[in-house]
Amino acid sequence: MKKLFQISFALLAVVMLASSCSSLINKTAGGARSRFAGTWVLNNVGYERLINNTVQKVFDQAPPTAFVGSTWTLTNSGNGQYALTDGTIQSIFWSYYNPGNGVEPSFQFKKVYQGDKPKNVGDGYRLNIGSADATGMILKSPVNMNGSIGYVVYSFTKTK
Repeated sequence: MKKLFQISFALLAVVMLASSCSSLINKTAGGARSRFAGTWVLNNVGYERLINNTVQKVFDQAPPTAFVGSTWTLTNSGNGQYALTDGTIQSIFWSYYNPGNGVEPSFQFKKVYQGDKPKNVGDGYRLNIGSADATGMILKSPVNMNGSIGYVVYSFTKTK
């Protein structure tokens, strides 16, 4: 009986330690996530190691230039949307992705349609974070062109 109590106590201690570490990780990610929450306007789309206008469609929706002037609203909960200047509005679920191990952190999002739950949406988009602070951010979408990686570069300004 004493042995059973010791094993139960040890197991309980491991569970408590794991849950406290999980809580710490979530707080750290939440701190990074809050950096992106707010309303952003996409001011410019540029190209790095790509010829201008080589990329015909981004986010399976429109040419990169169609996103210039779009407004991206991102809540701290991960819900959000972007609105193009032509009136198109797309709901998204976004997150901050940082796997560590020398891999750069990324901003990622999934398109969410009426009735969808984000966890059931398999496809999404991951953009490298060039920079992000209280007033602006630069996100880079990698594009493979004939075995060479270039980037579509999105420059945002925070409005709220």
